[in-house]
Amino acid sequence: MTSFKIGSRCVGAGAAPLIIAEMSGNHNQSLDVALQIVEAAARAGAHALKLQTYTADTMTLDLDQGEFFIKDPGSLWAGSSLYDLYQRAHTPWEWHEPIFARARELGMLAFSTPFDESAVDFLESLDVPAYKIASFENTDLPLIRRVAATGKPLIISTGMASIAELDESVQAARQAGCRDLVLLKCTSTYPASPANSNLMTIPHMRQLFGCEVGLSDHSMGVGVSVAAVALGASVIEKHFTLDRSAGGVDASFSLEPEELASLVVETERAWQAMGQVHYGATQAEHASLVYRRSLYVTCDMQAGELFSADNVRAIRPGLGLAPKHYDALIGRRARRPLKRGTPLNWAFVE
Repeated sequence: MTSFKIGSRCVGAGAAPLIIAEMSGNHNQSLDVALQIVEAAARAGAHALKLQTYTADTMTLDLDQGEFFIKDPGSLWAGSSLYDLYQRAHTPWEWHEPIFARARELGMLAFSTPFDESAVDFLESLDVPAYKIASFENTDLPLIRRVAATGKPLIISTGMASIAELDESVQAARQAGCRDLVLLKCTSTYPASPANSNLMTIPHMRQLFGCEVGLSDHSMGVGVSVAAVALGASVIEKHFTLDRSAGGVDASFSLEPEELASLVVETERAWQAMGQVHYGATQAEHASLVYRRSLYVTCDMQAGELFSADNVRAIRPGLGLAPKHYDALIGRRARRPLKRGTPLNWAFVE
């Protein structure tokens, strides 16, 4: 069994999917907005609130040329240097404690993605219940080892990683002390398209690495996440904002409150619907069996009269002989008079 708990919340096949609302930089550098996002996530039913813990200086260099400047016209962040982007997007470290406290007050788990060892040390001082490794850091084995050494549950996004790279990451985590691991299928484009989501990887990862699996979903809407649950995802992570039109570094591919509420409901329905392999009537269906078709007398008959298409039909309800006996019945004689609407049984047949 690969199930485990984060705090009091079970993660695994025996529980509804863990829904993580990722705040990222959608607070737009306002603590008040950040706290509103926490409250909206709780109202929507999210089970966890996640931050990202870094500064621009721990992420990159303060350069605005060459590979440190985003020129790709297809990028949401084209025209910014990496340093300026991370300055706008980071969550000030002094905000973490009030954000986490508010999330816990509202019944949510609260944790973060560290991007270097100083962030891990800081988050340990706040006693977070779990950690997340982002896709772009899933090959940073020293960081993975440092997080795994805390002994806390570890969630790793797998965007861009080959099987060989993931194997290195998983082995590094396990060797450093990680017992409770989740790998999240992730497509590192923003937004991601359903056609590029390749959700069939989810059951394959579970089989290959023997751990819990899930989805870090950058696609629009909730359909991809619901499909992931049907394929075994026990964790779903989605970026979350109060209002996409308000802007923000990740707002354009983030869910709004009504969508997050729908995600929580629909993923739980998908999980409930998985059930087990089952044929035949369920307990709930037994009352419906009476409405199957069966063989009935359709006009009054005399004793000795032949059964024929003129006086026997397969109709609802299902209290007579099964329709499969129709051919065996036709051409035989009635043992006694039968009224129209009589369900047939072999006692009435000579």
